[in-house]
Amino acid sequence: MHLVVIMDPVSTVHAEADTTFALMEEAAQRGHRVDHCLNTDLYLDSGRLYARVARATMQRTAAVPILLGALEDVCLHDVDAVFVRTDPPFDDNYLWCTLMLDRIKQDTLVINDPHGLRQANEKLYACHFPELMPETLVTSHKPRIKDFVTRVGGQAVIKPLGGRGGEGVLVLKNGDPNVNAIIEATTLEGRRPAMVQVFLPEVKTGDKRILLLDGELLGAVLRVPSGDDIRSNLRVGGKAVKSELSDADRRIVEVLGPRLRQDGLWFVGIDVIGGKLTEVNVTSPTGIQAMQRLDQQPYCTRVIEWIERRADEF
Repeated sequence: MHLVVIMDPVSTVHAEADTTFALMEEAAQRGHRVDHCLNTDLYLDSGRLYARVARATMQRTAAVPILLGALEDVCLHDVDAVFVRTDPPFDDNYLWCTLMLDRIKQDTLVINDPHGLRQANEKLYACHFPELMPETLVTSHKPRIKDFVTRVGGQAVIKPLGGRGGEGVLVLKNGDPNVNAIIEATTLEGRRPAMVQVFLPEVKTGDKRILLLDGELLGAVLRVPSGDDIRSNLRVGGKAVKSELSDADRRIVEVLGPRLRQDGLWFVGIDVIGGKLTEVNVTSPTGIQAMQRLDQQPYCTRVIEWIERRADEF
């Protein structure tokens, strides 16, 4: 195959943790050509979509995990698959990238579907399934947020809709003198909505990341927070622990699968705390390397094999 990966600069990659790196490495080891580009490297010429790419060579060294070759232009209608792995936030460049990628969907496998990416804010998409979520409010209105905190027992979590990796996740407690300041900072003084969820005490024992491939379970890992931090994301110090799925987790996977396939969200990471769905990560879900080490399972191989099969359909 010829696989183009749209991602962040290679200087941001951590060879021992990065899911994008591991998938690129696996694809290259299976004999596929793997190219790197930024979302700003796409361009339309006479209605056809091209990208300025560099061939990528992966190596497990901390200093330079991805070596890039000479720049060249490729027509994305002619490659086998395009893997969109740019980290949030979903900004203007990301939007324009997805709109341009719409041009190639009939010719080339795009993971994830650009229309699906536009529809699936990683916080709000979970709200399609309120029966699976903890009690949740999305608003920019400070009095409504404070009323919600009281209604759910005096403690909640607030997070920006465009955050990633635990950025901006804060606890709201009745009686805390910082509550007003936290709400104002997160909502930009009422100019931006935020998500507020009832505080789940199970977060202290871990946040489960479950990876789904084509709507089916791929693997799971429990991310345990460090010290008193409520955030368990691995990038902020959380520890990866081997995990099994509960009945509640399996129900979440079963309910989400058909909708994810319908929206072309082929490679997805969902976050579950205490059997409750909290987020659906579609832009660059992580955790596959920790899962592989803990479970001794070839999860990257399964993803690339799936891409090989699906790319043959185009």
